[in-house]
Amino acid sequence: MTEGFDPRAYLPRELYEAVTEIRVHEPAYAETQAGRRRRRSRLAPDGKLVILAVDHPGRNNLKIGDDPLAMADRHQYLARILRVLGHPGIDGVMSTPDLIEDLFVLGGLLRERGGANLLDDRVMLGCMNRGGLPGTAWEMDDRFTAFTVPRLQALGLDGAKFMLRLDPTDDRSLTTLEACARAVTELAAAGLTAFLEPLPVVREETGYRVRRTVRHLAGAVTVASALGASSLHTWLKLPTCPRFETVVGATSLPIVVLGGEAVAAAAPVLGDLRAAMQAGANVRGAMIGRNVVYPGGDDPRAMAAAVAAIIHDGADVPAAVAAMEAERGKDPRLLP
Repeated sequence: MTEGFDPRAYLPRELYEAVTEIRVHEPAYAETQAGRRRRRSRLAPDGKLVILAVDHPGRNNLKIGDDPLAMADRHQYLARILRVLGHPGIDGVMSTPDLIEDLFVLGGLLRERGGANLLDDRVMLGCMNRGGLPGTAWEMDDRFTAFTVPRLQALGLDGAKFMLRLDPTDDRSLTTLEACARAVTELAAAGLTAFLEPLPVVREETGYRVRRTVRHLAGAVTVASALGASSLHTWLKLPTCPRFETVVGATSLPIVVLGGEAVAAAAPVLGDLRAAMQAGANVRGAMIGRNVVYPGGDDPRAMAAAVAAIIHDGADVPAAVAAMEAERGKDPRLLP
């Protein structure tokens, strides 16, 4: 249990178990609910976005802090996601097909029980490439094994996210580069937004490490910006680094910053976001997951409020912390 938030009380077991019942007996239910979702007329009405990134289990990335299986608990994971989406400052969610379909089912069940459908007027993004599992021999062969453009269209999603790890010593990076270019082209042709995450990496004994230097990130940005037949529907997702203003100055494309591994402390996360938002006019928000969904011992909705205050309201860190304190423990029930 976290302060002011009990995941299993928030998402009752009966409601969670109903998701599997519907998968067994009425699998088309998710598509029906997707068709009922009220979509935004504009992706970012105020020019800013806070997207909840919850695609980590699809890469067998389950660890939070000292718990190697934290994100393997789907009941708790979904409860935390719904808790974050309960805050109006969160613009949307990005995930893999299984979890997006879970959310559509839950959205319908909540509506039927008199609750709010937390997906209406939200940006919904599908993750496309999940093949490059960390620690595997084929990690750099990051194939597109999740959402396709036709499936994104069938569910009425707003776009997709995919990752491009660039290792100059591994020619499998070229295969992923080509696949990402194709995805950018196909998404643009469909009028959907591409969120492309270029990451320059180096292989070490313990695995791949992102090269968070100006030289490496700026180079990755220029490569990513040029991918595909059109860049007009492309946003970039980037890690921060010292002198981040030089990195964002390498492109005119809009940028969201990523959150990284959970650190169980709000101040460094909020400070990094605040600095990133001041790095350039094309920094337009964040696609952040673990540091909001698992904010140490705090309420995920409270952390969501702090992030939204920085992105949408231009708050400094003390003001964001005040927003966090004001939101903590608010609306403790998912259903009325």
